[in-house]
Amino acid sequence: MIRSELVQRVADANPDLPAKDVERLVATIFEAISAQLAAGGRVELRGFGAFSTRARDARTGRNPRTGEPVDVSAKRVPYFKPGKEMRERLNV
Repeated sequence: MIRSELVQRVADANPDLPAKDVERLVATIFEAISAQLAAGGRVELRGFGAFSTRARDARTGRNPRTGEPVDVSAKRVPYFKPGKEMRERLNV
């Protein structure tokens, strides 16, 4: 599902809300999750899962075109851990 499909489903489930408000709502939720992760925090949605970040160490990578070694700096990457209810729904 892509973002526009999510907006459409929320709009269909809430016909009393204008489409612009639904778009703003979805954008606000995504921005809040992104801001919290950027600040080093965690976002937990009960029954769905938890978003957090994980640290990746610096390493030596490889340029796929030339095969030359390339230094890759340390970074933080997003991580999602599904909740218990989500896992149960997926593994019925």
